[in-house]
Amino acid sequence: MSKELLDKLQSWYEDDQHDKIAETIEQLPESELDYAIVNHYGRALNNLGRYSEALQQLLSIEEQGRWDPAWHWRIGYAYFLLQQWEEALSAIEQAEKLGSDIETVQEFMEYCRDIMKRQAEAIKEINRVPFRERDFSQFWERSDYANESYIEAPPTAEMIASIEEELGYKLPADYIWLMQQQNGGIPVNTCFPTAIPTSWAEDHIAITGIMGIGREKTYSLCGDLGSGFMLEEWGYPDIGVVICECPSAGHDVIMLDYRACGRDGEPAVVHVDQEADYRITYLAPSFATFIVGLVNEEVFDTSEQDKLDALDKVKNAQFSPLLHSLCEKAEGISQIEAVIRHICTRIVEDKGHFSLHADELSMLMYDIQFWLYTQAYPEVTREQYLADYSDIIVFAKGFSTSGYAPGFITSWLDERIEQGDIANDGGILSLTGAATERLVGKLAAIESDLDDQGANSFEEEL
Repeated sequence: MSKELLDKLQSWYEDDQHDKIAETIEQLPESELDYAIVNHYGRALNNLGRYSEALQQLLSIEEQGRWDPAWHWRIGYAYFLLQQWEEALSAIEQAEKLGSDIETVQEFMEYCRDIMKRQAEAIKEINRVPFRERDFSQFWERSDYANESYIEAPPTAEMIASIEEELGYKLPADYIWLMQQQNGGIPVNTCFPTAIPTSWAEDHIAITGIMGIGREKTYSLCGDLGSGFMLEEWGYPDIGVVICECPSAGHDVIMLDYRACGRDGEPAVVHVDQEADYRITYLAPSFATFIVGLVNEEVFDTSEQDKLDALDKVKNAQFSPLLHSLCEKAEGISQIEAVIRHICTRIVEDKGHFSLHADELSMLMYDIQFWLYTQAYPEVTREQYLADYSDIIVFAKGFSTSGYAPGFITSWLDERIEQGDIANDGGILSLTGAATERLVGKLAAIESDLDDQGANSFEEEL
């Protein structure tokens, strides 16, 4: 094979043009597919997520690759992403023995060993007490929020078939069975141990709920903020189905991963981390072992300190320059900063962390931010407001939620327009007079409470 082509392939690899590498090699005659070209092809297929094809190509040059650490690494990587842990470990160990210069070799070997250990323990536990013979009477938390946002009626066979058709994947039998007992909700145990750190914690991930099979509730598989929304609006990879929301408001999720089993097989469960370029962390070999492996947050017991840190933030952290400027220009409420801090303190007390979702207090904060913004910028368009929204609270250095799901804001805005609280006059948005009067009335009542005795009647005023 010509040096010119090999140089091109290497250049495309360095520029992440893996599709171009694959397309070029696929057009070559079979007689030109030598060891170097097939290696390039296998690596490109790995980087394109076509792991089974990569493995097939790399195994075709096994005899020549026996003493090549790069070949062992690539085949180990394919096995790893196909969740064939023993084969992955064996290949990666051989790559290390042959002197691989890949920096993550040790990390991948430790990860494989840890996964194999955890998987063996999980399977042993499932075999000890079969999943459907377990007592789930205390599995779910009881709350109004769960009823409003998660729990649907038990799914019928017709509903299950319809949801599977819409998602494009066959749902695991144990997931369907559990949803037939209670269709979605918030479990009592919300943490799952991990072998490697994630954006959430050093040694575990957390969930805020499990999506049910349906379309009616916000957090059901095909609900407003369900699996489709996460893939389409947040860009999560199309490897399966999002089944759990996490506390980060969209910045990480739990998915059923069908890459190794196909759309009709038994998927693994993985954590997908949007904050780390959608990094995928393997959690469990099946939905059942994931559910059995959930542990209470008290096992890690950082929630109390996290809550204290969040309370300190909302009470004392500096406002963003934009929010500070908007508060200075606010008319009608003299203590708007104190009112905002008070509302956000209530949010943290309710949730244990500072984040805005679709609950009543979050909706009030969306209203306040829009009201403040349109007082300072009365000729605002939808596009302008959505572009500037994240600079108010979301990504500030001090008083900040540190992230948000854009869908919450667009849904709030659409709802307020539909309700007639926000007027759209030729593309210019504004809070109507009646809506402004109601909002200022609420804020004035909170301000009065703060003057008198804190928040004793705050809930009643909402």
